[in-house]
Amino acid sequence: MNLNVLDNFSGLIEEKLHTWLQELIMHIPNVVVAFLIVFIFSLMARFFGKVIGNILRKGLDSKQIADLLTSIGKVSILIAGIFISLDFIGLKGTVTSLLAGAGIVGLAIGFAFQDMTENLIAGIAMGIRKPFQVGDVIRADSVFGTVKTINLRNTLVETFFGQLEIVPNKILFRNILTNFSVNRIRCIEIPVGISYADDPEEAAKVIVEQLNQCDFVIKKDETAVYAEGFGDSSINLLVWFWIDYPGETGFMQARHQAVAVINDALKSANILIPFPIRTLDFAIKGGEKLNAMLNKQSDDNQNEIN
Repeated sequence: MNLNVLDNFSGLIEEKLHTWLQELIMHIPNVVVAFLIVFIFSLMARFFGKVIGNILRKGLDSKQIADLLTSIGKVSILIAGIFISLDFIGLKGTVTSLLAGAGIVGLAIGFAFQDMTENLIAGIAMGIRKPFQVGDVIRADSVFGTVKTINLRNTLVETFFGQLEIVPNKILFRNILTNFSVNRIRCIEIPVGISYADDPEEAAKVIVEQLNQCDFVIKKDETAVYAEGFGDSSINLLVWFWIDYPGETGFMQARHQAVAVINDALKSANILIPFPIRTLDFAIKGGEKLNAMLNKQSDDNQNEIN
């Protein structure tokens, strides 16, 4: 009895092994083709990395962003080849499980490193859109300076006080960003006040003529002076002129020279830049001068004595 059972077991095992062997032999061509598919896709990924990598390095300012995008493309092509090969040999369930697992893992990583991921995505987006380049003068939020390096997660900005600030890319991506270098020109605005006794039109004519003689002033037909309003002690004017930016004459130097030119021009034309004036009024209704008030008070005191 036991011998018969053992014979049955051995027969079943032998039959199962025989079936497996047949299926393995039948799948050998599919396995070979699957390996061939993976090999072809690996060659495609390598070719893609060389061609697209060179294009991205020329088109993007950051080598790190170009290398990252190239690596993502290469890995995506290789993974696509692996999934196609698994599906070709009949492992559709394995492909589905891998895709689901990859989605869950990616979601978990996204939540765990949300801040890092946001900076990374912002860096990639800025590398593609290129709102600024290395050497540009930018201002965003509280950041104001010259761009030195553009990395994947942050950007290095040198301020005009000599400090090097490491700025997360999400700050530059979220906030309003001003690029002072993209148009290569910049307008300088200088406020100045003249006395009420002087003519604003004459002052504007004198200032424009003198400023347009400066070498750093460009677009001379757009140099202008506008009356802003009436101040406490002066008529307030705004002087506008354009300079090359960046240029041989820097912003601070151009503004300094322009202030000196405006001051000399107004002095030569006998146009006064007044000091702040304060009028003291001692009467309840107003209009009474201090000396008259003191004399009146002195007379009242004398009459009381008498």
